Amino acid sequence: MNFDSIEKKRCPWCLKFDQYIRYHDEEWGVPVHNDLTHFEFLILEGAQAGLSWATILKKREGYKKAFANFDPEKVAKFTDKKLEKILLDPSIVRNRLKVYAAVNNAKRFLEIQKEFGSFDKYIWSFVNGKPIVNRRKTLKDVPATTKESDALSKDLIKRGFKFVGSTVIYAHMQATGLVNDHLEECFRYKETLKLK
Repeated sequence: MNFDSIEKKRCPWCLKFDQYIRYHDEEWGVPVHNDLTHFEFLILEGAQAGLSWATILKKREGYKKAFANFDPEKVAKFTDKKLEKILLDPSIVRNRLKVYAAVNNAKRFLEIQKEFGSFDKYIWSFVNGKPIVNRRKTLKDVPATTKESDALSKDLIKRGFKFVGSTVIYAHMQATGLVNDHLEECFRYKETLKLK
């Protein structure tokens, strides 16, 4: 752990290793308006289902290589043969259902882009276009789901997405800044308030 991580007050969930701290300090809770980043997090959050985020974060580079730099147009064209090859790759979580779901979700993602102009426009409509700012004192105050994640999850499932339950989707909303769930004492809480 670096010295900087001891000096600043952070959300306690990120203090396990440097890569986790960097992710918390630089990415988590920052409003995302880039479709490729949204797609990346959909793949990663879906892969995380039932596992720890730390596990997925350590394998992020492996996912980036296996899933064409998270380009939904390329992933949507992956064949079964390509997926079977990916399932042999130890740099990702080799879960057949999750790997195959990534291709399905890429196709559904492209459908949303076509319908709404961008996935970003679609997803931000569930929070009226601006981040929901919470005032969490402790990790116990952070819910696993909310009415917004329930609504978004339900709509994604209706559109044919897989591994998009409300808990997975709330994690996506936190990661991509649709929700500010940094604890109030965390130095990033105020910093992310300034971001739109």
